[in-house]
Order: sequence, then C-alpha cells, then structure tokens
Amino acid sequence: MHCPRCRAENREGLKFCEDCGARLSVTCPQCGAEATPGKRFCGSCGTPVAGHLDRFAAPEAYTPKHLVEYRREGAARREVDAA
Repeated sequence: MHCPRCRAENREGLKFCEDCGARLSVTCPQCGAEATPGKRFCGSCGTPVAGHLDRFAAPEAYTPKHLVEYRREGAARREVDAA
C-alpha cells in the first residue's frame, strides 16, 4: 500500500505510514465506512472525506522549520536594505 502523502510503500494492514506518519486509512465522517486512501469521496455514501486535504495544507504545515526561519531572516534583511 502506498502512502497518499509521501508515496512510500507500506505493509498491508498498517493504519499509519511508517515514513511520514500519515493516516493510511480514512473513515467517512457520515457513514463510518472505510474510504479508499487518496480518494476524495466515500464510495459508500458519496460524502467528501477529509483525508485528501492533507496535500493542500498551509506551507507552514509541511515546510521544515529551518527553511521557514531562513526565509523569514532573508525577508527581514531585504526590508533593512530597502530602508
């Protein structure tokens, strides 16, 4: 089974990815059925499932902290230079 977030191969039966910790199975909030990982809607009732939204999280959620700090420091330096 491939992780919907990082695409790593995982053994069958796992609930979370061994590489990134993402949930491998998604439960439908409406009917409780297990939705197929990576799919946007429940195959049983058609309700949108939240599991696919991880890919569209804010950049702060997936950008390493050292890169965020580097970008912030660079922006602060540019502001000082422009003044």
